[in-house]
Formats: sequence, C-alpha cells, structure tokens
Amino acid sequence: MGHRPGTADYLLHGGVPTDVAVVDGAARHTYADLRLAAGRTASALAALDLPPGSRVGILGPNSVFWVAAYLAVLKLGHVAVPLPDRATAAAVRRAADLAGCAVVCADRRALRAAGSELDGGPALLTDDVVTAGPDPCWPDGAPPDPAADAVLMFTSGTTSRPRAVRITHRNLQANTESVLAYLRLRPDDRILAVLPFHYCFGASLLHTHLRAGARLVLCTSLAFPRTVVDLLEREGCTGFAGVPSTFQLLLRAGTLATRPLPSLRLIQAAGGALPAVVVDELRAAQPQAQLFVMYGQTEATARLSYLPPDRLDDKRGSIGRGIPGVELTVRHPSGRPVVPGEQGEIYARGENVSPGYLDDPGATADKFTAHGLRTGDLAVVDEDGFVYVVDRADDFIKSWGHRVSSQEVEACALRLPDLVQAAAVGVPDAAAGEAIALFVTRHPSSAVTGADVLAFCGRHLPRHMVPRSVTVVDALPLTASGKVAKAQLRAGALASAPASGAASPSAGVTASPSAGVTAGVT
Repeated sequence: MGHRPGTADYLLHGGVPTDVAVVDGAARHTYADLRLAAGRTASALAALDLPPGSRVGILGPNSVFWVAAYLAVLKLGHVAVPLPDRATAAAVRRAADLAGCAVVCADRRALRAAGSELDGGPALLTDDVVTAGPDPCWPDGAPPDPAADAVLMFTSGTTSRPRAVRITHRNLQANTESVLAYLRLRPDDRILAVLPFHYCFGASLLHTHLRAGARLVLCTSLAFPRTVVDLLEREGCTGFAGVPSTFQLLLRAGTLATRPLPSLRLIQAAGGALPAVVVDELRAAQPQAQLFVMYGQTEATARLSYLPPDRLDDKRGSIGRGIPGVELTVRHPSGRPVVPGEQGEIYARGENVSPGYLDDPGATADKFTAHGLRTGDLAVVDEDGFVYVVDRADDFIKSWGHRVSSQEVEACALRLPDLVQAAAVGVPDAAAGEAIALFVTRHPSSAVTGADVLAFCGRHLPRHMVPRSVTVVDALPLTASGKVAKAQLRAGALASAPASGAASPSAGVTASPSAGVTAGVT
C-alpha cells in the first residue's frame, strides 16, 4: 500500500468539510463538525499526559462523541478499546480491566447504566468534551508504526468467552481499502448504521464510509422495526447493512418487504449465514439494490470474502471468494487444500489478519497458524473456488451418529413465513448423543405453535435432523453485536430438558409452544 498516513487522517481524508458526516436524530454534523469534536477530545486526552500506546476505552451507543473519541485516540497514537455498551455493567468493567484501559471515554447514558462498576477504575472522560471541551488540537508528527496496535476489538462471544483481538493500523487500513475496492462507495452514499461500532462489522461501516467521505445515519435500536424502515426512507439512504437477525426482523416483523425504497442501492449482509429463503425475500423486496453476501471475522479486522450480486443465483449459498488482498483456502485436517466437494476448515491470509490476541499466547498460537488464520468454520469449495460454509465447528450437532448442520435446520424452519427467527442447538442426550433443540420467534400476528413447526420440519428434513423440541419465544437472546447467543440458548435448553433423554429420531418427538427462554444481551 506504500506510505501509510496516520489512521485518523486516513479515515478523514475523503470528507469535504461542509458535507454531512453523521446524522444523529435531528442533528446533522458535517465533517468540519466531526473534526472539531475529535480535536476537542484529543486535547482533553492529551492533557492527561498518557504514555504513547495507552489503551483508551470507548463506551456508549453510536454517536458523534463515539466517533470523535475513536478518531482522537488513533490520532494521538493510543489504542482504542471499543466496549459493549449493552453488556452488563460488570461485563464492561471486566473488559476494561482485561484490556488495561487507562481512560474510558464514556457517554453519560452509559455511565448511568454502569452505576458504581467503574468506580475506582480507569479515569473517565465524558461526552461533554465534544461541546464544551478545550480548544481543539490535531497534532502533527510522524504517524504511528503501521504494525502497532490501533484497536483492541473484542470477539462477539457467541460460543465462548470473548477475547481482545489486536488490530493494527496496517490491518485497519488494508481491510478498508479491500472493502472499498469491491463495494465502490461514493461520497454521496448514505448508510443506515444499526450495527454498533464496537462490533467489527459496524466498525468496518464506520471506516469505509468515513474514508469515502460518505454519510452515516445512526439508528441505535431495532425495537420498532417499522421506524427503522421509516428512517431509511426519510434520509434517502443508499446503503444498509445487517446480520441475519436484522434482516429477518425487518422483513417479517417490519415493512422492509413492502416499502419501496428507490434510493437504496447497496445491501451488505454478514455476521452469519443468511438463509436462502431470506436472501430471496430481500431481493424480491428491494430489487433495485445490489445484495452483497459477505463473510468475515473479528480476527481479520472485518471482511474476508464476498459474493458478487450477479452470482447470487448460480453460486446460491456461497460466501464467494477472498476479497482483494485476501487468500482464502479450505483445508483438510492434514493441512492440504481440499478438493472440490470435500469438507475442511477455512483459513485466511492477508494484511487485514490480526497478529493475535492480547496477552493470550496459547490461543494466538492455536488460531494464527502456518497456514494462516483458522476461522473455525467448516466449508466446501466448488470447481471455481467459491466457498460454501457448512457450519461453525462449534455449532455442529452430533445426533444419532450424524453431524447435523444447525444452519440447515434453521433454514428449513424459516421456510415457514410465520416465523421471524430460528436457532438450533444441541443438548446432551443419552440415546442420541445430542438432541436438537430449536427455538423460534414468530410474526406478532401469527398463532403458529411449536408443534406446527415440528410437523413442518418432520416433513422436510431427514429423520436424524428433526428437532426433539421446538420452543416459541418472544425474542432470541442476542450478543452485543446482534448475533444469536447460542450458548445462552443451550443453557436454557439444558435446564428444561426431559430427564429420560430417550427420544428417538422419529415423529415421536414433542414440541413446547411456551416461551421457555427470555431475551437478553451478553
């Protein structure tokens, strides 16, 4: 990439001062406003006289303050530590302590939610600084070493305890350039940002749209799906991005399927497998928009592959091939590349791949190997090199001697239009090894029962893939990044599992239509 500027200046390079950078409710902030807010935050941080490379937490929902604090930390050569604002206060404190934060830049709303948990911890800098802070500074000087840490990004923790991933300045800029190369964002683009910036996908939206000089329209809640679509229409958004649960909610419990949005031209989907039926509904709902199905990991800064919109039909179900600058391979357990149709694990190489985890050499050695980044996702490739994810290795269900893809079970259930979301997990079973427990949410006007869903699965799945139980819930538990928290579902299924564990893979399984698991954020 040649000479690399400092990352903060790199991100702000494309922004015309008078153009709107961020829309937050009724407020519109130009690139000049954003630079002023970042400069004030930088002055306040500089006054603390922190050693170079200090770790600075950022806590709060997406906001101008969040973006300003992030840019200020990067400009001063410190390390940004985005903290999950919807986690419990104790979890936020643990994350700040794990990262060794010297300071936390905190939104006052998030501070009130944290209560006393941050007392006696890092120094605090609140969002007052962007409106009433010191005179702004934007110091000159040599940019940080490209190999130095820029961000500590926590993994989403869907299957295990989150780890702090070291993202360098080189990683961040390389991934941003790669994504811009295939999305071709323009200064007149306007993205509706519903994904939190503390999540790598949300951060990637921030990076790419700032670098393109485009506009970020903030939306911090999906509680009312209709209002999200209203905002898309009102702001004339050209882009939208989400994880599978986002699209399922807006299509089946909102108005995305029926509302014409002529300005919408780019849709980005990542953060898990988007079921084929949802892909079809999304394309039918907004035929004027290009749908980019993508794949990535926190350990790769964000994106690793994409499927071009014009290959959605002939490469149905694929995550595509590596993005520019990324080598994506699927390898047999022996380490050799698989042949077409053979299953293996996805590995990745590229300048966007992290150097490892913070203070965890064992996990780093296991994940970052001689063959590249081990993703933990099992897949097959076709004759053209397109990759098809089968499931996460941790999410496979070993039932009745078969390896069952949880994604296949979920995709089958979602063929029922009454359902909004579905998640399948395995629970220990004396006879089956693991029994399949399926959790679903339904459209508010639907009266479909767990028994109905079970009967549908029984008609369309092989016997060994039919769930033992189907539980209708008000909402699925989600991680802070919006992914389904399968560990929490598994724990709930274990707590309510029958004592005998003697179910068979036949039509004798039962369903529970009750709300056996409540929603939560981890």
